[in-house]
Amino acid sequence: MKDRFHKFASKVSLICGSPYTFGVALLTIITWIFSGPFFGYSDTWQLIINTGTTIITFLMVFLIQNTQNRDARAIHLKLDELIRANKHARNQMIELEALSDEELDKVHKELLAYHKKTEKRIEDVQVHRSKRKK
Repeated sequence: MKDRFHKFASKVSLICGSPYTFGVALLTIITWIFSGPFFGYSDTWQLIINTGTTIITFLMVFLIQNTQNRDARAIHLKLDELIRANKHARNQMIELEALSDEELDKVHKELLAYHKKTEKRIEDVQVHRSKRKK
């Protein structure tokens, strides 16, 4: 059941993101606007577009969320594999997305400190090289 839903959600997401689908949606709205005078801008005329767009929006929220969740999971797995395969990377970075916000803040601060230290080293090397050239 899950597999069918994932395939369905991916296919619908792909179709809904296409320029063709945007064109169909735009054409539908234009048709609805120009049909207003024929229906006397009645409550039914307004209800048709309101109900249709509400239903489509409601369903698309779940399809898009499913697709985003799967894509994010795949990206995390790919990054985890790259971290695991790189001998210089810290394996503690694997599954980082499972940490709490406080733990992520701590890791972020560690990385910022490392970045600043590295920047300082690069700056020192550049100063040293410029002195050697003179």
